[in-house]
Amino acid sequence: MVYIVLAAAILSEVLGTISLRFVEGLSRPLPLMLVVLGYGAAFVALANVLRMGIPVGVAYAIWSGAGVALVALIGATFLNESITTTQLLGIALIIGGVVALEAGGAH
Repeated sequence: MVYIVLAAAILSEVLGTISLRFVEGLSRPLPLMLVVLGYGAAFVALANVLRMGIPVGVAYAIWSGAGVALVALIGATFLNESITTTQLLGIALIIGGVVALEAGGAH
């Protein structure tokens, strides 16, 4: 259950971050509302993950690392943003670091 809540935190944060691209100087209310709701839901879900017992360092690393990787991949796939081989390697390293943190933690 904790990983479902963590996934919700990640997806909410990604929604908020991607919505920032469409705010256009705070002039578009719907994307702005998605930013506020996305980040709000992300922090509520992350707080619940911590209450459920995942250590803060591990939870934050998974949340932020997965968010960074997803935002970069969504930007490249759907928003016509460029991504280089070096950036893809960086995403792989982020994912590897998150996996190492989770695998190395005492449960």
